[in-house]
Amino acid sequence: MRRFSIAVVAAVTLGTALTSVPAHAGGGSGGRGLAHCTAGTCHFDVPPGTYDVRVTLGGKTASSTSVSGETRRSLLPETAAPAGRRITRTFTVNVRTPEGEPTGPEGTPGLDLRIGGSAPALADIAVTRARHTRQIFLVGDSTVCDQPGDPYSGWGQQLPQYLRAGVSVANYADSGESTVSYLGNPQLWATVRPLIRPGDLVLVQLAHNDKTTDEATYRANLETLVAGVRERGGQPVLVTPIVRRWFNPDGTLNNGTALLVNGLGVDHPAVTRAVAAAQDVPLIDLTAKTKALVESLGVEGSKALYLTNEARDNTHTSVRGATAYAGLVRDELVTRHLVPKGKVRVG
Repeated sequence: MRRFSIAVVAAVTLGTALTSVPAHAGGGSGGRGLAHCTAGTCHFDVPPGTYDVRVTLGGKTASSTSVSGETRRSLLPETAAPAGRRITRTFTVNVRTPEGEPTGPEGTPGLDLRIGGSAPALADIAVTRARHTRQIFLVGDSTVCDQPGDPYSGWGQQLPQYLRAGVSVANYADSGESTVSYLGNPQLWATVRPLIRPGDLVLVQLAHNDKTTDEATYRANLETLVAGVRERGGQPVLVTPIVRRWFNPDGTLNNGTALLVNGLGVDHPAVTRAVAAAQDVPLIDLTAKTKALVESLGVEGSKALYLTNEARDNTHTSVRGATAYAGLVRDELVTRHLVPKGKVRVG
């Protein structure tokens, strides 16, 4: 699948803050205070790494604030604060170069955060280097990646908003990649694998671009990824691909296009399930979950999950669709005890 490079322009006005806390130099390890923020954007001059961000929200009037950052990642869902009350939230963010897709542009050095929401009010902000954090690495394609341009969004781009402090998402998904190209490109697997630490999760969803990959090769590539994660002490998790919005006349998605069966007859979800069972790897059956959701919404209702209206695209998701699918992943991470319930946001 091709890369999308639509320019994004974000202009958000900060709401009335309760206080203005003076900033002080962070010595390259972070910073504090609204002096780091202007016109709805906050910038912290920090090197690549993992950082805890603590925001204090609220103002004289009722407010509702969200936070995104770097390449359009959703980091904190819209959070309401009653008039005159402060609410503090903390989340953990991965800062890397390139800041979005591994084969994309480097992006802006440091950490950039954008304050949004229907009535944003930021009273204070502090960024500190995270000392104890668990990474969730994502290995995938354009349906997972940090998409650079609106209206596109990958589910991995929306996943961080569902996680609390102490767990961060390192999204190394990249547009157009198959299991073959991901393993073969030195900017991808050869870069990700050394970063994996004991206890880290590595979610693998690759299938959409394995259009000419035979079954034996596809299976072997998944096994190679699993083995590479385990050799580093990480926990591999295989994820079946999200469905394409391709309906049968009877309103179901029971066809090879929707369910990711390639031209050689390779049933990618079935092979992924088989590898997970044979290798004793946790499985998130996102094919089954997204199929059920899309079919429940029907031909018309499901259009909003994809870019059907905007680009006649029934493969890539909108922000709404990516957010819904990230929620399904969040639920499975908790159900399968891969992430403690107390480390996720619900609702």
